[in-house]
Amino acid sequence: MKITGENQIAAPPQKVWEALNDPEVLRQSIPGCESLEKVSDNEFKAKVVTKIGPVKTTFNGEVALSDLDPPNGYTLSGSGSGGSAGNAKGSAKVQLTPQAGGTLLTYDVDAQVTGKIAQLGSRLIQSSAKMLAGKFFDNFEAVVAGPPAEAAASGRVASTQTIWLYVGAAVLLGLILVYLLIW
Repeated sequence: MKITGENQIAAPPQKVWEALNDPEVLRQSIPGCESLEKVSDNEFKAKVVTKIGPVKTTFNGEVALSDLDPPNGYTLSGSGSGGSAGNAKGSAKVQLTPQAGGTLLTYDVDAQVTGKIAQLGSRLIQSSAKMLAGKFFDNFEAVVAGPPAEAAASGRVASTQTIWLYVGAAVLLGLILVYLLIW
């Protein structure tokens, strides 16, 4: 499964880069994330509980970063196991580009899913990935950029506009990114 997408984040590239490499920011951003541990400078382990259609499972995943080009981007490669629900593996090329008002995060994902999850069909997987990606980017932007100035001044927290992204379910679930693949 190959998927590309982009999302505008209201923060400069350096701040987005630092957030993408901060386990606590990622833990807060990934829906269902129970734990996220930085194993080394370029490796993470995670545990995420998620539901795709009728299949609810806990994924244990590992991700490695390569082709590092701070603060412009990198490549994420990872795999995850959801036990009897299936496995996922894949990679995502993430690019950060400065733009007026923030950073454009673009990604190119190549992912493979096996097991019960794969049997659910690509429509359900993509729909679930779209929903989880939307939640991830809403959470990520709220942590990184914070609420808009007017909302903070008035005591309200305004929700950021969601740009639904087609992040491969395998990378989002197995990689626990994003990220995603997010990224």
